[in-house]
Amino acid sequence: MTRFFCADSSREVLEDKIGSATHHQTYVLIEYSEPWSCSALKSPGIPENLKALMAQLETEGQSIRFLLIRRNLCLLNQQKTVLIYHQEQGDFCGGYQRYEFGVDTLEEVPAIVTDFLNGEPLNPIVSSEDYQDILVCTHGRHDKCCGKYGIPFYKQAIAKLHHLKLENIRVWQASHFGGHRFAPTAITFPDGRYYGGLDVESFCSVVTREGSLEIFNQIYRGWSILPYELQVLEQTLMLQFGWDWFKYKISAKILKQGSDKSWFEVELSIQKPDETRKLCRAEIVRDDEKTVVLKGSCTMEKPVLFVKYYVDQLHIFSDDFTEQVPQEMPEPVTVASKQTGEAFLKTQPHLPLAQTRVSGKTQASLSEPSP
Repeated sequence: MTRFFCADSSREVLEDKIGSATHHQTYVLIEYSEPWSCSALKSPGIPENLKALMAQLETEGQSIRFLLIRRNLCLLNQQKTVLIYHQEQGDFCGGYQRYEFGVDTLEEVPAIVTDFLNGEPLNPIVSSEDYQDILVCTHGRHDKCCGKYGIPFYKQAIAKLHHLKLENIRVWQASHFGGHRFAPTAITFPDGRYYGGLDVESFCSVVTREGSLEIFNQIYRGWSILPYELQVLEQTLMLQFGWDWFKYKISAKILKQGSDKSWFEVELSIQKPDETRKLCRAEIVRDDEKTVVLKGSCTMEKPVLFVKYYVDQLHIFSDDFTEQVPQEMPEPVTVASKQTGEAFLKTQPHLPLAQTRVSGKTQASLSEPSP
């Protein structure tokens, strides 16, 4: 009997990955080098006070995700690392802020997390602002695809970083964070972007931010600061603006939506490093041609529906909105339209030219099941 692997099933139908990044305001990453149970945070060495805190925060509906992490380097007497990544506050957001702590025992973790959430003074480890942490899911006990594909990729990623001499990047093995069928899957911090189906070549593009961005059509799952419905729009804009996009901050919201969630009217504002701004509006529409029915994990008994979406009628307003968005918007530049199948610029005297062509149709999945 042939063994079933959910990642192989997803690859066979060429499933689009965009729109599958889970949205959390805070991530708590706890170094734990002992073997992980199927439910990692119920592993034998997890203290009761930490389990109680996680249960309390879940009851309160806090947008916080706890994950276990580990590295190959481990000394018995070494302090364990605790990382808190908290979404940037303010009108525009570019990712997460890092707070790093060293603990002797995991019993110390609940007090740190509680004080952080209550705004109490803390004494985190000071580290370079350009430090990056990359999580690779290797949690084979939760889903065998993460063991089959995640563990070899983790080793390849370590070797590639050593070859590139990128000493400011740490790669961690991580417990389950969703998307087994996209294994090997990863999250990069501090930006909080999700990736899947990675190999050494695509990983190199992610960490160096060089080469063709077209690879993001195959590996990009979405940005964790955004809800599912807006992740496909962010990917479309990334492909237009190029690698500079990773320097931008954004704010976004859903303006309207269909009662059956078959369409959404959305708005996304961009703030560049020089604080100039652009405003983007678009429709996100269900794509029945790309929607798939698959088993979301290797242990799932029945397949489920994964709805895919595309960006339609994308408008980018090129005026400077540094002070505020005017009440009456000018006519926009239309850069994408499903009806034409490709994009073009309408030249208007009061709007500077920006882009010339983008894909007229971009997919996203808004049905990533909860773990």
